[in-house]
Amino acid sequence: MPERAQQKERVFRGIAVSAGVCRGKVLLLAAASDVTVPQYSVPDDGVAHEIYRFEQALAQTRQQILDVQRKVTEGMGAEHASIFEAHLLVLEDPMLIEEVTRHIHKNKVNVEHAFREVAEKYARTLSAMPDDYLRERAADMRDVSVRIINNLLGRQETVDLQHLTEPCIIISHDLAPSVTAQLDKKMVLGFATDIGGKTSHTAIMARSLEIPAVVGLKNISQKLKGGQEVLIDGFNGLVILNPTEQTLYEYGQVQRQRLTFEDRLREMKDLPAVTSDGVSVVLSANVEQAADTESVQAVGAQGVGLFRTEYLFINRELLPTEEEQFTAYQQVAATLQPHPVIIRTLDLGGDKYLPHLNIPEEMNPFLGWRAIRYCLQERDLFRTQLRAILRASVEGNIRLMYPMISGLDELVQANAFLDECRAELRKEGVAFNENLEVGAMIEIPSAVMVADALARHVKFFSIGTNDLIQYTLAVDRLNERIAHLYEPTHPAIVRLIKLTVDAAHRNGIWAGVCGEMAGDPALTPLLLGLGVDELSATPSLVPQVKYLLRALNMAEARELAASALNCDSATEIFTRSRELAKKVAPALFENNNPAP
Repeated sequence: MPERAQQKERVFRGIAVSAGVCRGKVLLLAAASDVTVPQYSVPDDGVAHEIYRFEQALAQTRQQILDVQRKVTEGMGAEHASIFEAHLLVLEDPMLIEEVTRHIHKNKVNVEHAFREVAEKYARTLSAMPDDYLRERAADMRDVSVRIINNLLGRQETVDLQHLTEPCIIISHDLAPSVTAQLDKKMVLGFATDIGGKTSHTAIMARSLEIPAVVGLKNISQKLKGGQEVLIDGFNGLVILNPTEQTLYEYGQVQRQRLTFEDRLREMKDLPAVTSDGVSVVLSANVEQAADTESVQAVGAQGVGLFRTEYLFINRELLPTEEEQFTAYQQVAATLQPHPVIIRTLDLGGDKYLPHLNIPEEMNPFLGWRAIRYCLQERDLFRTQLRAILRASVEGNIRLMYPMISGLDELVQANAFLDECRAELRKEGVAFNENLEVGAMIEIPSAVMVADALARHVKFFSIGTNDLIQYTLAVDRLNERIAHLYEPTHPAIVRLIKLTVDAAHRNGIWAGVCGEMAGDPALTPLLLGLGVDELSATPSLVPQVKYLLRALNMAEARELAASALNCDSATEIFTRSRELAKKVAPALFENNNPAP
């Protein structure tokens, strides 16, 4: 009898954070807190050497994090790479550095012990802070601390996850974002952790890597042993130890069905995004760098609905020049001709900080000096970007949009500055598209309420639902305590989208959605019923949205939207939209796995 059959199957339930199913042997990782840090006294004449070692470790750690950030930018995009700016800020924190130095001087102890004491105190303090942004810094502090201590001790990771010799499933107390970002998906089939939630950086990266993952399993790292066989169910949040032949058969059936369905999605690449009753919808993709155009073409998206430009500013000491930016924008536009490419001007601040721009930390960063507010004050930086976009617009398919417009004054100022840049280029004899279309992102409730006025100064609206939901509901979706209040189908959000779309159409312009709602097939019927003209999603989600869209009848979608506008329950609105989506495209919503 096979060894597996002699062992009892056990099921552990956690939080599903990254879809998929995988099976393999456990690789058990020790918790970072298990690292032993020596403590010993140093003589007076040895203090300077300890401080020198500290400075060297900080420099070494900084280079490691920059390397991680560069790899993440290349492999996963700038949006994910931006989280490591917080790690770099830890290394540059003058209070932390000063306190460690003072601890060494006062107590005459080795730097490893001094740093561990100070860093852990900081992490505990940050964890107890009421401010969401500061609480998130606690995880960054611990991630960076482990790297610094390992560098001080000259110790490599206990397991080199970048050079594994056989496939495995990682089981650990936690996985730091910097570790997750570098996993080799050919060798790391999936992972499961004791702690974590759906909105953690680690979970977000697992989804981007398309590695099945389950978190929040409490103490699974203490119950499993290395080499045991497990199955990860990233759809239902399950870890199955010693899966039986029947369990493996059932999951195998699901996997085969899924592969067949994915083949069907790929076959739709060149089919138009048109509903079953002949209504055309623009279905485009969100990108972060020029290399992403391959993904856009691979899924048959109709161009780019959101080109985030922040990636050009990440992982570098100096600001990108006009020529560098022009080259990037022109490359994307030329590659995707004749499809449009909508370039969003720099959206910094909030959760995106770049140390070399000297944007100060703020008590409420999402309500502070960010996006268009920052650019209108930092005019040299803004001028460089606008000139680069204008020059690239000779390709003919480039459009421009401003982020975080809160009222008419900001839009008028931005357009006036754009006109100044146009005049400069004319004077210099530099070609650009005189008919460049300019749009505004609608992300703030105040912008919705003055949408008619804004519409008279732009050619299109792009609704950024992520921020619109956050600002309307006063909910930080990365805060696990209140993440359940982040409801895309909240009646207020549905009505704000409808108000925006109606204002656009009254003034003869179009309105699209480029937030996460655009990539959720369950919400596609609702958005189309509300009159949205364009959906722009992460490239990997475009095929699913197209599949649903082509099966949908607009009459049913409009009926759904009408009922949603008169409904007071977010749950009911979501359920109705999902039910309609499931009715017309059941293959998208079939139970992915036979959850025990």
